[in-house]
Amino acid sequence: MRNYITNEWFTLFTIFSLFTIVAAKYVNSIRFNDFIAVIGNSKYLKLYTRDQKFIDQFDSLLFINLVLSSSIFIFFSYNTFITPVSFELIPFLKLLFAVSTIIIVKTLIERLVGSLFEIDGLIDSYLFQKTTFKNYSGILFFVANLFLLYSNKYSEIIIYVSISLICLINLIGFITSFKNHQKTINLNFFYFLLYLCALEIGPYVLLYKVIREYNT
Repeated sequence: MRNYITNEWFTLFTIFSLFTIVAAKYVNSIRFNDFIAVIGNSKYLKLYTRDQKFIDQFDSLLFINLVLSSSIFIFFSYNTFITPVSFELIPFLKLLFAVSTIIIVKTLIERLVGSLFEIDGLIDSYLFQKTTFKNYSGILFFVANLFLLYSNKYSEIIIYVSISLICLINLIGFITSFKNHQKTINLNFFYFLLYLCALEIGPYVLLYKVIREYNT
């Protein structure tokens, strides 16, 4: 059942993901420790939001892990719930490209919206919080992949538990952002709903279509 999973490419990608996580800790070990404790602790968000940069080395390393680990997780999920397929490098690289492109383009559009409506400070703060919880999800994807790659049992349970935890983490992030900007949202609730549909739900629908077309 798992001969198509035990592929050296997955091991190489997983090792590279681990390298990016270790590199992030090496770049700023104090920040990394605060980052790991971000769930239930607002210290990281309060401390590092004001120091964020357009291209941040720490977040960039964790972003690479997010793209790699989430793509591997998507591959396992596809094989488990839709149809088993043999690993091929080119289609997988296309999946990597699709995941990274959606995240990057979505972020750039959100920054553009912030500039157009002259709310750069608000958008930057919001994006930093979202990026933090997405990168945190990348750590969970990485851990889940280790179980999926090197264990032949309970794949469905591992995937379900991982998805549940990741949804919970991002829900916590969304609630945190909502609370921090509640007054602004209440004054512009209609635009907030448009934002959710266009920039929060839409990209994931697009990603789902990419996944459905993965083996074509």
